[in-house]
Amino acid sequence: MKFTAKQIASFIDGEVLGNENAEVYTFAKIEEGVPGALSFLANPKYEEHIYNTQSTIVLVNRDFEPKGEIKATLIKVDNAYGSLAKLMTLYEASKPKKQGVSSLASIASTAKIGENCYIAPFVVIGENCEIGDNTVLHDGVSIGDGAKIGSGCILYAHVSVYHDCRIGNNCILHSGSVIGADGFGFAPTSNGYEKIPQVGIVIIEDDVEIGANTCVDRATMGATVIHSGVKLDNFVQIAHNDEVGRHTAMAAQVGVAGSTKIGEWCIFGGQAGISGHCTIGDRTTVGPQCGTIGNRKGGETLLGSPAIDAKEYIRASAYLKRLPDLDKKIKELTRELEALKNSK
Repeated sequence: MKFTAKQIASFIDGEVLGNENAEVYTFAKIEEGVPGALSFLANPKYEEHIYNTQSTIVLVNRDFEPKGEIKATLIKVDNAYGSLAKLMTLYEASKPKKQGVSSLASIASTAKIGENCYIAPFVVIGENCEIGDNTVLHDGVSIGDGAKIGSGCILYAHVSVYHDCRIGNNCILHSGSVIGADGFGFAPTSNGYEKIPQVGIVIIEDDVEIGANTCVDRATMGATVIHSGVKLDNFVQIAHNDEVGRHTAMAAQVGVAGSTKIGEWCIFGGQAGISGHCTIGDRTTVGPQCGTIGNRKGGETLLGSPAIDAKEYIRASAYLKRLPDLDKKIKELTRELEALKNSK
């Protein structure tokens, strides 16, 4: 399907500079542009590519002022990156959607399947499950007894949703993610570790996206809760009885220990670790590989392990470079002091 610059500008409230009838049918990075592609420029670091890109249309911010000739048609918008996201969503929505239930799927007679769903081969849906309208279950998805999946969801290949867990509307779960596996609960005894049954569930609210091979463990009792709008990257671990606030985002390999409550609109860099039984306030930013071991009030930016205020961490890091020289000076001063003592 092709779109003209005029159509695109109308959809994203943009201003066309150039040929409003220029047509595109695909997307490309600005440095890899080809005729018929739409690209974008949001980071000034890539500006050099706009002067020789082969893309037909380029989205730019309204304050962009070219320093040379540009062959592509430009569309000026308030936020080039955000506008690109809207266009890509429109592009995906325009693709034909699969529907129907494969004869190779295994669906319990007590399960309820909504309208316009797609159930791929080798999907297994257990007793008393509910699948909402327009939901897509790709190959090998496993839905345990009593689980409920909302409307408009996409579960990619080999996602596992354990028994009785709840997933809201418009959620995306990528391949290999596991929802509702047992929390890490063991009681030490003289004979080893005795397993503590994990009888709770996982509740995932609307508009949540969960990356490949990410695990959200079921609660020991009650529920592990992922609130609406949360975005989890690949290989994230959410432990039992955690609660993740609305619109919080976690990059790859973040680990959250059990019974931790995380506020709204928080950001966690890759490999950040959060200890158990603590509370992280709203709008906290935790840097990559940062180790948070206690409660945080919110609104902070943290770095280091253990985590400290980012400005303090940067100041402390500056001293690290000087440690070899300081060590050398201390040794010299120590020798001079010893020499003074011996001269008396």
